[in-house]
Amino acid sequence: MATFSIRFLGCKVSFADAQAVRERLLAVGHTEVERGGEFAVVNTCCVTHEAVSKSRQAVSRAARESGRVLVTGCAANLEGAFAPDDERVSVLAVPSERLPETVAGHVGAIGCVRSQPRLERTRAFVKIQDGCSFGCAFCVIPQVRGATRSRRAEAVLGEIRRRVAQGHREIVLTGVNLGCFRDREAGVTLAQLVREAGAVPGVERLRLSSIEVNHLTDELVAALRETPTAARHLHVPLQSGDDGVLRAMRRRYRVDQYLAKVGPLADFNRTTDVIVGFPGEDEAAFERTLEAVEAAGISAVHVFPYSPRPGTATAAEDTVPVEVKRERSARLRALSAMLARRRWEAKLGSVERVLVDRPGRGYADDYTPWFLDAPVGEIVPARAIGIGEEGILAVAA
Repeated sequence: MATFSIRFLGCKVSFADAQAVRERLLAVGHTEVERGGEFAVVNTCCVTHEAVSKSRQAVSRAARESGRVLVTGCAANLEGAFAPDDERVSVLAVPSERLPETVAGHVGAIGCVRSQPRLERTRAFVKIQDGCSFGCAFCVIPQVRGATRSRRAEAVLGEIRRRVAQGHREIVLTGVNLGCFRDREAGVTLAQLVREAGAVPGVERLRLSSIEVNHLTDELVAALRETPTAARHLHVPLQSGDDGVLRAMRRRYRVDQYLAKVGPLADFNRTTDVIVGFPGEDEAAFERTLEAVEAAGISAVHVFPYSPRPGTATAAEDTVPVEVKRERSARLRALSAMLARRRWEAKLGSVERVLVDRPGRGYADDYTPWFLDAPVGEIVPARAIGIGEEGILAVAA
């Protein structure tokens, strides 16, 4: 038996991959510790230069605390991201589907001892798709994740049933490019999977992690509206509100097409991603991005200052000065904060069901943050009584 620790950096897909490794190690009888251990698994991210830097720092920290370090995830698959000179550090550049067995092979099998993993989070991230076959100019993910591929629908539904049995109240369907999900053999689309997943006994809330605007079809929106457990929240990346920048990014839509899809969905809380300072973005283009964010009814923006990634079409381009990126990022984050507060204020006096996922805090069905005193892991009715810096102040209703 070996002791191990595990941490992830990056997105929900990275968390799902790390969770799969964790459960495999527990299933064969190894023991998890919070930090250190005989083995430390670090599931890395490479979406930006800063993400790679943080991943390297995490590996260095793990090497000081553990006997051996296994580096996994996106940055492990990015050529040149890691060149360890410590023989105790192993970089495992393998597809995500092979990650659990590969890590288990390094740690060592000790027999078919199965343990029930502790409840890691109140919501479970279930990966239904991986990889991407599109070629956005800025994105390194197709290099490190490979082409798009989907899990079988029955395997997804089986995992959802297992997560519910573990005590998870909310299921988040996640993937690198979620809208590419297709179980062609069974004839199941994402919309159909939403309906079937939402109907699994015990699922109290079902959410999509993110969806590209091209995949936001009438069929999918209808499935979300007609499935009682489906959350009224959509995260739809915009990346830029300027058509010229979108063309340079090799995105597959114009701003007017984005607004036509997202703008009318007033019954959903809409959030987005924006890249600031992409090569060629001038002040006018950035101003158009601010306007598009408001026009789309967005309530929160994840802001990413542009970072050239190796092997991408714009790897050698970085024309916007760092100080300009910093200033524009601050302005966009300020707009995001104003739009979030506007949404929170509209809820004052209302009662909503809140999933409490940590002491004193939880999320409503539309993924707005609520602060209240209630048991962690429970879904409770809450009344909005005020607005704080980070969300809605509430009491149990």
